[in-house]
Amino acid sequence: MPQVPQTFDALAVRAWCGLALDALGRAREEIDAINVYPVADGDTGTNLYLTLESAATAVEAVFAGHEAGGGGNPGRPTLADAVRAMAHGALIGARGNSGTILAQLLRGMAQVLAGDDAPAHADGAGLGLALRHAADSARQAVAHPVEGTVLTVATAAADAAGGADGDCGAVARAAYEGARTALAETPDRLDVLRQAGVVDAGGRGLVTVLAALVESLTGEAPRGAAARGPGPHTRPEQSPTAAAPCADDDAVSRPGGPAFEVIYLLEAEDAAVARLRERLDTLGDSLVVVGGDGLWNVHVHVDDAGAAVEAGVEAGRPYRIRITHFGAGDAHAPGAERTIAERVQRAVVAVVPGEGLAGLYAEAGATAVLARPGEPPASGELVQAVRRAHAREVVLLPNDAELRHTAAAAAEQVRAEGVRVALIPTRSAVQGIAALAVHEPERRFDEDVVAMTSAAGATRYAEVTVAERQSWTMAGICQAGDVLGLVDGDVAVIGQDLSETALAVLDRMLAAGGELVTLVVGDDAPESVADRLEARVREGYLAVDTVVHHGGRQGSVLLIGVE
Repeated sequence: MPQVPQTFDALAVRAWCGLALDALGRAREEIDAINVYPVADGDTGTNLYLTLESAATAVEAVFAGHEAGGGGNPGRPTLADAVRAMAHGALIGARGNSGTILAQLLRGMAQVLAGDDAPAHADGAGLGLALRHAADSARQAVAHPVEGTVLTVATAAADAAGGADGDCGAVARAAYEGARTALAETPDRLDVLRQAGVVDAGGRGLVTVLAALVESLTGEAPRGAAARGPGPHTRPEQSPTAAAPCADDDAVSRPGGPAFEVIYLLEAEDAAVARLRERLDTLGDSLVVVGGDGLWNVHVHVDDAGAAVEAGVEAGRPYRIRITHFGAGDAHAPGAERTIAERVQRAVVAVVPGEGLAGLYAEAGATAVLARPGEPPASGELVQAVRRAHAREVVLLPNDAELRHTAAAAAEQVRAEGVRVALIPTRSAVQGIAALAVHEPERRFDEDVVAMTSAAGATRYAEVTVAERQSWTMAGICQAGDVLGLVDGDVAVIGQDLSETALAVLDRMLAAGGELVTLVVGDDAPESVADRLEARVREGYLAVDTVVHHGGRQGSVLLIGVE
């Protein structure tokens, strides 16, 4: 038998994360393929995997820091260090319903195991208490808990662990067996599962994670935790861990429900989050808010994605915003719970620089990937966005010249998965808006791409921003604090007043003609700037129309497009 920790300490946490990540990696596609409820978007396994990957990465970083001599304890972090890192990593990397609830389960454990009087290692009783608090805190994080979901499985695991005697291995094994039994019973607890003859996908993932906990503490995989589960059509009664057609974890959505999934991290105080919960609960369903100590992960399904983001802005500082359009007829359509997530024909995936634009793009039917200032998305993030779009054909809008190669790498990867992808080299979000305005999914793919490319190419773009440092530009030397007006990527105007600089940029762009001016105003722009620009267009360019959008916290103070 391999050497394993006899108690739950930092090494056990590290081993658990590694084993659970490996197990979810093997089961990911299987769980994705059988995810049918509450949204048949086929991503429960992927969401769990990505969430745990973030947790495992954070734990490895803590070990690496101590091995390098940091933390005052060279060579070995404490249990508190490891579980706090695991919980924080899961929180910032949580994806979807399943990942968000898993993050809260891990946070609940950390609150017990990393308290002020936390020991260097936990015994069986301590592990049982941690599992109890994990289940209770996860249930509290869901706005409207429903039985027959991952919450039921987590509660059963905690109940079984609380009734077990012995060391950590015995407690973990009891939790696993309790969860395994509860998973097999989920179709009896939720009618939609029973009608489809399925078990809960989030619960299936949790059983896999608990099996890894048993193995990390005993050195042996528990009964029923095979490397690969039964085939996708195995009935639940044949095996409690069968990978039968499974349901996503948070059973709070309903047929005919909202069209968008909105997820973001939020820096906010507890009181503001309490108000946010109430606000989001009136906007949609599948509401899960997890976290604490000033950092939260918010997940909700809504029809008005912009309103969900704006609610976060009112509560604090939202970032890493992800907005996914479920696609007409696939996610909440009647009967969707009985079919494996069927791909839509065509989707648009776009990188956008601000929360307001993310909502705008999502409402236009696109899957929006938020580019935070100084944090451009990696190709893997774009690949995940294309997968979430769940379409046979995808139009990809990078909306930034510097992201063209990243987007091209993502496109090549998803083409290898059988998705037809067209990359339109948009260099600004206003070019993406122009492309999206002429997008017609009913057209032939090539014709649609040509029309969108033509519209984007016919749109000149500019931005107004503030210089952070002294620099040489095409318009001369600028100083830190100068207002810069860039036209088609090059600095064309250097000024002191933001509105005056914006007017100069607008005049320069309209000197070559135009029919429509698009203004995207950031949070840092003066309130009067849009009014002044609109007035200039009305007074000096009679045949030109103006459209104004609010971009939120975007990299530039102002974006301008001229078609």
